[in-house]
Amino acid sequence: MEITPTGSQSLELVSLQLAKNQQKSEGAATLQLLESAAQSGPKSSSTPGASIGTNINTTA
Repeated sequence: MEITPTGSQSLELVSLQLAKNQQKSEGAATLQLLESAAQSGPKSSSTPGASIGTNINTTA
């Protein structure tokens, strides 16, 4: 005996599949964004003046 989904169950399965595909595509886009941000991030400089301004005295 084969069990077939009713109309509402079939729509629910389609909805779940669409949500899963949406999550996968958003996850892939997020990973791509993170990778591109890591590649284009600031490069560390070895020049002596590069550390000027990194420590800010906030006491008056």
